Amino acid sequence: MGKLMITDTILRDAHQSQAATRMRTEEMLPICPQLDQVGYYSLECWGGATFDSCLRFLNEDPWERLRLLREALPNTKLQMLLRGQNLLGYKHYADDVVDAFVKYAIKNGIDIIRTFDALNDLRNMEQAVKATKKYGGVAEVAISYTVSPVHTLEYFVNLAVDIEKMGADTICIKDMANLLLPYDAYKLVKMMKEKVNVPIHLHTHNTTGTGDMVYLKAAEAGVDIVDTAISTMANGTSQPCTEALVATLQGTEYDTGLDLQLLSEIAAYFRGVADRLKTDGFLDSKVLGVDVNTLLYQVPGGMLSNLISQLKQQGASDKLYDVLAEVPRVREDSGYPPLVTPTSQIVGTQAVLNVVTGERYKMATKEFKAMLRGEYGRLPGEVNPDVRKKVIGDAEVITHRPADDIAPEMEKYRKEIKDVMAQEEDVLTWALFPQVAPKFFQYRQENNFGE
Repeated sequence: MGKLMITDTILRDAHQSQAATRMRTEEMLPICPQLDQVGYYSLECWGGATFDSCLRFLNEDPWERLRLLREALPNTKLQMLLRGQNLLGYKHYADDVVDAFVKYAIKNGIDIIRTFDALNDLRNMEQAVKATKKYGGVAEVAISYTVSPVHTLEYFVNLAVDIEKMGADTICIKDMANLLLPYDAYKLVKMMKEKVNVPIHLHTHNTTGTGDMVYLKAAEAGVDIVDTAISTMANGTSQPCTEALVATLQGTEYDTGLDLQLLSEIAAYFRGVADRLKTDGFLDSKVLGVDVNTLLYQVPGGMLSNLISQLKQQGASDKLYDVLAEVPRVREDSGYPPLVTPTSQIVGTQAVLNVVTGERYKMATKEFKAMLRGEYGRLPGEVNPDVRKKVIGDAEVITHRPADDIAPEMEKYRKEIKDVMAQEEDVLTWALFPQVAPKFFQYRQENNFGE
C-alpha cells in the first residue's frame, strides 16, 4: 500500500466522453504549464477518437498536436489509448503498419501506450505490445471489463497473469461501461495483486454513479493508479472527479500528494473551454446524469445514444426498450463479447435489426457475420450453434490470429500518397482514415501549414 497515483483524462477521454472529442489543441496549450506542475502519473492526451476527430472535424494534424503537447509538458508522461491490431481505426491492420504506428507515436512524444482488444484476445495485442517495448515505450495492457457468466473474477485474474507473461509493464482494468461495482473492484484488485507483480491501473466512468466508490474500494485493495478527470468535465459519462478523490484521500495512507489549489486553478481554466463546447452544441447536460440502465442492460452510454439515433432513423423510437432487452440476448448468442468499440456497435446494430424486422437474425450485418466467423478474434464464450448456422451457414470459423491473413501494407500506402506526403506520419494517417485524410491533406496544402 502507498500513495495512489493519478492519470488525468482531461485532454482525451473526458472531452471524448462528454463533448464528442471537440477540444482543440489551441485550448489545451495555455494550461499545459500548470498541468505539468501537478505531478500526475500521466496525462492521457491522444489516441481513442482524438486522431479521427482532429482530421475530420477540427482540421488539425493529430501528429502535430502530439508534438506540441510533448513540448508543452516536458515533465509529465504522456499516455494514449490504442485498439491493438485495429490501432485507431475499425479494422485489423498488417503487423508492419502496427509497428510503424507505435514507432511514430513514441517518436513524437508518447510515453505510455494503453493497448486493449474488444474481445480480450491477447493475440490481437501482441504486435502492439512488442512494438511498444521495442521503441522504448511503457506497455500498459488493458483488460476490457464486462459482466457475463463467462467473465468471472477468476477469468480476469487468469487474463492478468497471461498479460504479465506477455511483457506488460502495467495492467489496466478498463471498465468502459462502469459495470465494475465497488466491492467487486476491491476483490478483483486484491486477487490480481496476489498473482501479478506489475502495477495495476484502474479506469472507470461515472455513468452509473458508482465511480468514486469503485476507486475508494480499489485504493483500499492496493490499486496503484486510477484515471480521473478535472471536475469541469468529470462524472456522468466521463471519469470520476480528480479534485474530489484528491481531497478524500488527503491525510490517509493513500494520499496522492497533489495540490488542490493548483487543481482548482486548472478547473477554472477548463470552465472557459467547457462554455465554448456548450455554446457550439457539443457538451450536452444529458451526459452528466446518472443512468442505472447501464447496469440493467450492460449498454455503455455512447452505445445507448447510438441505438436511439438508429431507431429514430428507422421511425422506430418506440422500440427502444425492446432493443435494450434484446442486446443481452444477442450478446449471449454471440459468446458474450464485452461491449466496447467495435463490438458494441456490432451487437447493438444486430439487436436493432432483430427487433425492427420482427424476426431474430432474419437479416445480419456483415460485421456481425464476420464476428461469428472469428474475424475479430476469439469470442470469450460459446456461440449459440443455431444462431451461427442461421447467420453464416456452413462458412468456416477461423481459429488463428486474424492479422496472420494480412500481408504487409506500408509500401502500398506509401506509394498511394507519395504526391501529397509532407511527413512520414502521413502514410499512417492515410492508412487509418483513407476517406478523411485526402481532404485534410488538401486543406493543409491550401493553408500552407505542416511544411
